[in-house]
Amino acid sequence: MDISALPARERILLTAHELFYADGIRATGIDRVIAASGVTKVTFYRHFPSKDDLVRAFLDHRHGVWMAWFVDALGRRDAQQRIALGQALLVLADVMAEWFADPLFRGCAFINSVVEVGASVAGAADIAREHKREMVEVIAGLLPDGPQRMAVAQAAALGVDGAIVKAQMGDAALAREAVDDLRRLLDALVALR
Repeated sequence: MDISALPARERILLTAHELFYADGIRATGIDRVIAASGVTKVTFYRHFPSKDDLVRAFLDHRHGVWMAWFVDALGRRDAQQRIALGQALLVLADVMAEWFADPLFRGCAFINSVVEVGASVAGAADIAREHKREMVEVIAGLLPDGPQRMAVAQAAALGVDGAIVKAQMGDAALAREAVDDLRRLLDALVALR
């Protein structure tokens, strides 16, 4: 995607999104973001007075992009039709396999960011917690109503996060293993219901 025609703020944010996700927040300096986005320092600081402001904007942007992809990926697998069969949770493994196969996959931007910057960027952990809360809500939407709905959704989300971390630590074979582990966990959760 050619971003050169976009407004400066969008160029900066899209550039930061690409660089922060690929290389990490600490490893990506502001000067690199400025150069890659084709803006001046004055323009950069007009839109983002500090790197912390850019990090929070990156996390907000990543949340929107990732959640849209996640909901779409679930929809493409007819997750809603599987709810009546009690099998909707199982599509999570297929969705994760799709993401892990993406050559740009570098794990969860929210887990990575909390590990990297923790509390040193005010509000970053809050954005990450909100992202994970919303992910649990989407997963809960795959389950029929019942007293254990949220507990099962939280267990499934924890399994998803574990699979993400495992997939990030290795090659394609380890990513496949992470999906297989997730599938076994989800099968067990479905059986317990």
